[in-house]
Amino acid sequence: MVSVSGDSMRPTYRSGDRVLVRRVPAGRLRREDVVLADVAGLVVERAGLMPSQVTVDPGAGYVVKRVAAIPGDPVPAEVPRQADETAVPRGAFVLLGDNAGHSMDSRHFGYVPAAGLVGKVVRVLPARAPGARRD
Repeated sequence: MVSVSGDSMRPTYRSGDRVLVRRVPAGRLRREDVVLADVAGLVVERAGLMPSQVTVDPGAGYVVKRVAAIPGDPVPAEVPRQADETAVPRGAFVLLGDNAGHSMDSRHFGYVPAAGLVGKVVRVLPARAPGARRD
């Protein structure tokens, strides 16, 4: 169970929602699946920093995003790539937030390797409204 933080997946998920994530082999993921991914290393790498220059809170590098492209798919225009790349490479995925204006995703850190995919979101438990009673 993972808590959603931020607005990157609105309106699908809201900050405070909890999602149940099931480990699934990367080869079974499809476009439009929502996944939990560990991207901490990608953010550090794209920022041009050495790992020793960065302190990351445990869990800070995990994101909930939608699979936008799988290996072999055309690379979406807004995702950084090599000049000669037309397809997502083997073992790589493009992950995007549903709320593009508020999402740190593959548009910023590029492809996510299959090894960084933790699992697929299979259920959501919506956040309670402030003051709501638990029955």
